[in-house]
Amino acid sequence: MQGKLDAFFYCSASGNEPVREWLLGLPKPERRAIGEDIAYVQFKWPIGKPRVDHLRGPIWEIRTTLDNRIARTLFAVEQTNMVLLHGFIKKTRKTGGRGYRPGIETTEGVAKWRKKIRIVAAVSMSS
Repeated sequence: MQGKLDAFFYCSASGNEPVREWLLGLPKPERRAIGEDIAYVQFKWPIGKPRVDHLRGPIWEIRTTLDNRIARTLFAVEQTNMVLLHGFIKKTRKTGGRGYRPGIETTEGVAKWRKKIRIVAAVSMSS
């Protein structure tokens, strides 16, 4: 049993934090629901479907059901760290594919960016 993960926002070389920026653009109730799911995964890891699914390599997705749509938050786990990579609202049945290129597709890529990510408390994402 692994236990609690420390959650981090992925931060690009240019200083962008895609998941934080995505969350801040959502209505507060949706932000809260997504934050609660991230916190649940953070404290209950490892878990599986229906809340979490493995995509490929080190990439996992958190599945959040909102009132009239579905959100996905992509993340990777590196040791005891959960790196939040990408967030989006689903528009098709399939996740990933040709359009998805987060820039971190391997465990080594996650480790490389570990020093450039910022710690976040999952609860603070809901405010």
